[in-house]
Amino acid sequence: MTDIKDDIKRYFQQQSEMYPGEIYLGEQAEDQGEENPLAEIHIMLENCEKCPLHKTVTHKVPGNGDSDASLMLIGEAPGREEDKQGVPFVGRSGQLLDKILTAIDLTREDVFISNIVKCRPPKNRNPHQDEIKNCIGYLEQEIEAVDPDIIVALGLVAAHTLLDSKDSLKNLRQSRHKYNGRILIPTYH
Repeated sequence: MTDIKDDIKRYFQQQSEMYPGEIYLGEQAEDQGEENPLAEIHIMLENCEKCPLHKTVTHKVPGNGDSDASLMLIGEAPGREEDKQGVPFVGRSGQLLDKILTAIDLTREDVFISNIVKCRPPKNRNPHQDEIKNCIGYLEQEIEAVDPDIIVALGLVAAHTLLDSKDSLKNLRQSRHKYNGRILIPTYH
C-alpha cells in the first residue's frame, strides 16, 4: 500500500509542477490516512499499456466530477477535444451535455462523467471489443468508488457494454435496467 501512496503523491507533485495553482497538494489527507480510490485509478490508468490505443493518445481520459455523485453518465470513448484536455465530454457533445444538465438544475460538478474506454480510438471510431475488455475494469472501479444510485448510458456502445445486450437503443430506452444493483438508463449519445 505504501508504494501506491508514494505513486499517488509523485503523480500529484508532477501535476502540480505542470499545472501550477490548479492542484492542491495539502498534507491533510496524508495525515488523516485517507485514501482516494479515484486517484489510485487515475495512476493505474496513466500507466496502462493493455491495448495499442495508449500509443496514439495525447491524454488518457479518466472519469471526472463529484466523487460522491448520485448520478453517473457514461459515454463510449473520448473524442478529439477530450484527448487534448484529458477530461470527458468537453467537445461538442460536452457542450450539449452541459446545456441538458443546466435544464435539469445540475452542473458537471453535481455528477460524475466517464467513458467505457479511456483512450481515444483513431478517427473517433467505435472502440473494438478487445479495447473495451482491456479498459472496462477502470470504469468498474470508478463506479464502485463513486457508488452512484443512477447510471445513464450515453449511446449504443455504452448501453451494449453495460447491459451485455445487442438490442437496439430504441428498445433498450423503453425501460429502466439494473447494473450491479443500480438503476441504469440507456439513452442516445
